[in-house]
Amino acid sequence: MTYDLVVIGSGPGGYEGAIRASQNGLKVAIVERELLGGICLNWGCIPTKALLKSAEVFDKINHLGDYGLTGEKPGFDFEKVVARSRAVAKQLNGGVGYLMKKNKIDVIEGFATLEPGKDAPKVRVKLNKGGEQVVEAKNVMLAVGARAREIPAIGAVSDGDRIWTYRNALSPNRMPKSLVSVLNLPAFTGRWARKLQWWKPWTVSCRLRTRKSPRRPRRLLRSAASSSASARK
Repeated sequence: MTYDLVVIGSGPGGYEGAIRASQNGLKVAIVERELLGGICLNWGCIPTKALLKSAEVFDKINHLGDYGLTGEKPGFDFEKVVARSRAVAKQLNGGVGYLMKKNKIDVIEGFATLEPGKDAPKVRVKLNKGGEQVVEAKNVMLAVGARAREIPAIGAVSDGDRIWTYRNALSPNRMPKSLVSVLNLPAFTGRWARKLQWWKPWTVSCRLRTRKSPRRPRRLLRSAASSSASARK
């Protein structure tokens, strides 16, 4: 099938672009290899804010005296806290699906690669359900987002135990005693520092490491690994 526009990636940039194109009369398809809404909605901002809300409520309950109130010492169920954040993300993921149907945008679930085409690159999709589909379009929009960086050469590969990516941090299988966050972009330090706040009410020791120079990522990761090892002793 031929479209006016094929969007690869369904994060905020992708699905908003697809909607606007459809509203302007274009025939649009969007390709997503995992969940509609992309990283931001499913594994970034939205579930993080849900976790932060739980942490803020728990923190306030622990400081009832500051508001002239009294109450028994509160507890928490960590699995339910995480489950609530996943439920919020799932609900909004469904909302994006509704918007795709409402705006008559075809959703193709699979992994896309580009090949030479006439007006724009052909989009070959390895479908999640099996098989392949080749899609042609007059225009292709790339909205593939970002991924956590791993460096196998120094052992900086997520294992879900000692080394986490954002996915592990937002859906952990246990409560860590301490946590070191390695940030590659200094410009986002303040934003990420706020995201780390959700761990503190649960008595998790948090440290944030970021590099001043874009040329020393390996040195930064070694430093963070050393700090993490020291914190566990």
